[in-house]
Amino acid sequence: MKPIVAIIGRSNVGKSTLFNRLSEKKKAIVIDEPGATRDRNYAACTWYGKSFLLIDTGGFEPAATTEILMQMREQTQLAIEEADAIIFLMDGRAGLLPADREITALLRGVPKPVFIAPNKVDGPRHEGLVPEFYELGIDQVYPLSALHGIGIDELMDAVAASLPAVEEREEEETAIIKLAVVGKPNVGKSSLVNKILGFERTIVNQLPGTTRDAIDTTFTFNGKDYLLVDTAGIRRKSRVSLTLEKYSVIQAMKTIDRCDIALMIIDAEEGITEQDAKIAGLVFEKGAACIIVVNKWDRVEKDNSTVGKYVENIHDVLKFMDFSPIIFVSALSGQRVVKIFDLVEKVYEQYTKRVNTGELNRLLSEIVAKNPPARYQGREQKLNYATQVSIKPPTFIFFVKEPKAMHFSYHRFLLNQLRETFGFDQVPLRIFFRKKNPKENN
Repeated sequence: MKPIVAIIGRSNVGKSTLFNRLSEKKKAIVIDEPGATRDRNYAACTWYGKSFLLIDTGGFEPAATTEILMQMREQTQLAIEEADAIIFLMDGRAGLLPADREITALLRGVPKPVFIAPNKVDGPRHEGLVPEFYELGIDQVYPLSALHGIGIDELMDAVAASLPAVEEREEEETAIIKLAVVGKPNVGKSSLVNKILGFERTIVNQLPGTTRDAIDTTFTFNGKDYLLVDTAGIRRKSRVSLTLEKYSVIQAMKTIDRCDIALMIIDAEEGITEQDAKIAGLVFEKGAACIIVVNKWDRVEKDNSTVGKYVENIHDVLKFMDFSPIIFVSALSGQRVVKIFDLVEKVYEQYTKRVNTGELNRLLSEIVAKNPPARYQGREQKLNYATQVSIKPPTFIFFVKEPKAMHFSYHRFLLNQLRETFGFDQVPLRIFFRKKNPKENN
């Protein structure tokens, strides 16, 4: 396994900025507001050929008394326990604060390398602030500017040198199924993630919008590898007032964009809502497969027709995603949570399925013989050839005489034929019409 490096420190000292610079992607939220990063955030990094897993953490407040701050502290402590090396980031301009001294005292009992790094030291005018940090009784301080990239090389050279050696071996080329947990705030997304993983991987709090970043976790279930992402709750635009929440919405949209299957959580007590439909629309537009997870099912009074009515209502609101399977669970009790993965396996198999070109064109011949497309400008509209060009989602191109003449009803007819013939009944499909090669005979 790759060694782990954790970035810890008080709120608003630049941890996420350093995380983004080292991971070379804008993955963590960076904003001048304390507490923007609440959960641990992971990224695979490489420093001059040495690979490691980097953890960004929420602000560590040793004397925290409020519930959310105490939970942030616990998350940081979990990151410290996981790490092979720790970067303790402080605000070089603010100087050495009492909280920094308390964190240092806690770190003295940690049997792993700790690198003291005063941040926001942007040049000679700030270098006079650095000697103060030697009062912590350490031999080496690594002043840096995460924003401008100053001092990063010295710090990371030392960090990389401290990491344990890892056996050089080729990683197995196994497919990893990427799952994104999406939904409105406070529908139980983090609770579902924690139930799946079996430990407090993300903060669970009744305050809507607790999860700010997308939190990635890899795990294995029934011999299959998964990447699970817990996304920030997507709010209605009219309710996104804080700048931080706007970042969260953007992050959630990016998360949907990079997942294979979205687990869309719906609150059973509230039922399917307009906002749920908008989130489902985002998933559909991105071409991700989707499993609709109706959570808090244990709180609903039921009779023999309850499930049927729920399914009918969901299909009525989400007509464009009537292919998506629906499962009723309780993340709190764990009821039917494991069965989600039975659906995931079936959906992923369809999502990555390829149809042989010969089989596809035999179907095309049968379709045209039974139900040819409408004539265009008095002429026969031919479907000459079809091929599958990609998966995730399965995407097909039909070469026709005149693409713009293909009616949407025939497009829908072809989709249904593909679903019925090749077993694509639980995933989105894409069909494109292209003009046939003019060199071909009519």
